[in-house]
Amino acid sequence: MVYFSSASENTARFVAGCRFQDEGINVYRVPLKASEPALNVREPYVIMVPTYGGGVIKKAVPIQVKRFLNDPDNRAWIRGVIASGNTNFGEAYCAAGDIISTKCHVPFLYKFELMGTPEDTAAVKNGLVKFFTAK
Repeated sequence: MVYFSSASENTARFVAGCRFQDEGINVYRVPLKASEPALNVREPYVIMVPTYGGGVIKKAVPIQVKRFLNDPDNRAWIRGVIASGNTNFGEAYCAAGDIISTKCHVPFLYKFELMGTPEDTAAVKNGLVKFFTAK
């Protein structure tokens, strides 16, 4: 699991609630600040991202995520995307997931609003365990 979380930490709290490490799933965070060392992932992963842009679809993917995915070695290992968003964004709700799915040719596995619900947490955790253990 690779995720990006802004300074609000909403996505970070969601990921922490999933307790992926308990299931043997490695978790990596895309750095928030450009001054932090770049993240290099060399194993299959699903990326979880919030949707930015306040409803403007072309601004939906955070620049940090674009930078991470523009590294061909990182991009080679992506297997799926999960996105959060705000239904107030209308048709741009969870648009970051749609964009990444299309550009990286991977399935858009799940979407949830803001910080998600306990049901979202359980669905994502169980879904990723199945996703990574499926033969």
